[in-house]
Amino acid sequence: MPEELLHKQFAPYVPKKGEEYMSDRQLAHFRTILETLKAELMQDIERTVHTMQDEATVFADPNDRASQETDIAIELRNRDRERKLIKKIEETIAQIDSGDYGYCSGCGVEIGIKRLEARPTASLCIDCKTLEEVREKQVAK
Repeated sequence: MPEELLHKQFAPYVPKKGEEYMSDRQLAHFRTILETLKAELMQDIERTVHTMQDEATVFADPNDRASQETDIAIELRNRDRERKLIKKIEETIAQIDSGDYGYCSGCGVEIGIKRLEARPTASLCIDCKTLEEVREKQVAK
């Protein structure tokens, strides 16, 4: 068993021999990961809001003001990404509740424990995701 920890404090899931895919134990494992990740993101957003309020300084020097505005813009962009990820986490938790978690929304096959460990919000198997990326590249040309 690898000693690397998933999402800082979670050991990779090791299925028992003969264990059914997406058993209650597996679903509980992924729910815990998703809820912890969501809580961490919410803390980051809260911390950013407080930091931005505390550091709201008006600089006389235009260069300092521009640097501060750039920093704020980058921080807000990051928080927007995190807000979208929180929404995706909530949708994924709803999939766990409905019994659809762990299965590809494109073709219905098992996504796989290792892929879900790497990306707990994955909704496509590796084949469907690869195909989607190829299509995106073709449309972008």
